[in-house]
Amino acid sequence: MSKKLNGVSSAANGAADGGDTQVFVTMTVAGQPFGIPVLTVQDVLAASKITHVPLAPPEVAGSLNLRGRIVTSIDMRVRLGLEPRAADSAGTSVVVEHEGELYSLIVDEVGDVLSLPTEKFERNSVTLDPVWRDVSAGLFQLKEGLLVVLDVARLLDASRYEAA
Repeated sequence: MSKKLNGVSSAANGAADGGDTQVFVTMTVAGQPFGIPVLTVQDVLAASKITHVPLAPPEVAGSLNLRGRIVTSIDMRVRLGLEPRAADSAGTSVVVEHEGELYSLIVDEVGDVLSLPTEKFERNSVTLDPVWRDVSAGLFQLKEGLLVVLDVARLLDASRYEAA
């Protein structure tokens, strides 16, 4: 079952068929679709003015102001060790909260909100790229391919930044 982004509230309240489902906001980075649990997503922003932060780790693109709160912007392409985004493509920001702080995940594009049956959830495959496996909670097999479920806590693990 697929719902558009503006259908978040109805999708988050459960599937119409009454089955046990998980609801994800989908997005892509370098052609790989992944999802974040819908209740983790605070906001979706068009390209925003990001202020560079000196001496920050490479994946920290900078910070932005969201309604008076400072939000750390993470470039998902850099975080995942992928080729940089084309200069003419600013990307889209998906704002998530982790340990009381807001983070903007810069992705290539945001897709639909999907309500997926819990029984179709699978553990990470050993063939999944180690970089994705490091930040993935598991997978869903869709007709279009694999949907990697992002583990936001592991993605934003502060110990990674302290070591840098």
